[in-house]
Parts: sequence; C-alpha cells; structure tokens
Amino acid sequence: MTQQPENLARTVMRDPVHILAFGFGTGLAPFAPGTFGSLPGVLLFWLTMDFGLYVQLGVLVATALAGIWICGESARRIGVHDHGGIVWDEIVGMYATLLVAPLTPLGWLLAFGLFRLMDIVKPWPIRDLDHRLGGGVGIMLDDLVAALYAAVLLGLYGWLMT
Repeated sequence: MTQQPENLARTVMRDPVHILAFGFGTGLAPFAPGTFGSLPGVLLFWLTMDFGLYVQLGVLVATALAGIWICGESARRIGVHDHGGIVWDEIVGMYATLLVAPLTPLGWLLAFGLFRLMDIVKPWPIRDLDHRLGGGVGIMLDDLVAALYAAVLLGLYGWLMT
C-alpha cells in the first residue's frame, strides 16, 4: 500500500529504519531525491577521509551490508520496491565513488556528477540488476554498479589527463 507524500513524510520521520533508508530525510526532497540523498555520502566520505583506506573500505562494506537490510525493510514497510525516496543506496554508492576520486574540488564534483549520471541513466546491467534481484540486494547492487561505472570513468579521466 503506497502512501500520500504527507503521510509518507510522517511515517519516515517516526521510524528509525525509514530515517536511515531515506537518508535522514534527504530522500523526502520533492524533486531529485537521489541527488539530494547522495549528499550524506559526500559528508560521510569527508568525515572518514583521514582514517585511511582500510577503515574507509570497512565503512563501505559495513554500510553496503547494512543497506541490504535497511533498504529492503524500508521498501517492504512502505510497500514499494526501490521507492525513489529510499536513498541509503545512493549514500553508499556516492561514498564508493569518492573512494577513487581525486581529493580535489574538481575530482569530487566529477565523482558526484558521474555517479548521478550512471544512477539516472542506468546503463546495462544496472537496470536489470534492480529488477531481477528482489529486496535490498537489488536496491543496493544497482547503485554499487553505478558507482563502479563512475569509478571507471574517473580512472579513465585521470589516465587521459596525465
């Protein structure tokens, strides 16, 4: 059963699972919730960038594994698979993309733009992954593959610019 936007906002802000899945409220943005939902991923990366790669990889794995349950459970509770407001997967995907981005404002901007582009366009097999794999696995995996595509493009950009 899907809910009206005002009821959804009330439901989201009262349930810890939804609060996480909806990116602490960023997924409730009236337009481009995935873009707004990617911003906490930037903040998380900024908060962990001095901890070293191994800690950051641990954060990535932990948030991705937690996201399988968080996204799947939130989708189940609101009755919509991969509801546009569920953005935990965007947070993790953005974080993953930033792991390979140059630590410059341009690098971060390119990472953000490329990740969003891959997540929106969903080149093969991203769209298929989300539709073929149910629950939280499909929700999380499509954004992780979008992050992988963005990372490859960032690497190609870096190689071409040297």
